[in-house]
Amino acid sequence: MKRSQLKDKVLKRKRRQKHIWKKIKKDILEVPRLVIRKSNKNVYLTLMDDRNLKVLTGVRKPLKDASDAGAEIAQRAKKLGIEEIVFDRAGYKYHGIVKKVCDAARKGGLKF
Repeated sequence: MKRSQLKDKVLKRKRRQKHIWKKIKKDILEVPRLVIRKSNKNVYLTLMDDRNLKVLTGVRKPLKDASDAGAEIAQRAKKLGIEEIVFDRAGYKYHGIVKKVCDAARKGGLKF
């Protein structure tokens, strides 16, 4: 991938991220926010309480185990008594890894 293509890809993700943030920022004070981050090797899931500015719990798994990460974050949220969340996909498109994580979290009992 050329440098200019990579720059365009990053800029598009940042633009999507701003659009998503406008939609979810009204709900984050009422329910916790599940944030997803991806690297080349791992997926990071963080459950955040924006009212108190605290990280409640987090999970890190390899990309091939993304569905396991979704199930584990759902299990940890249940232990904390959380059933409803707001999903912050951080500008990533809703397919592939992001979709696997969401499906596993929903199957684990979280409501988006």
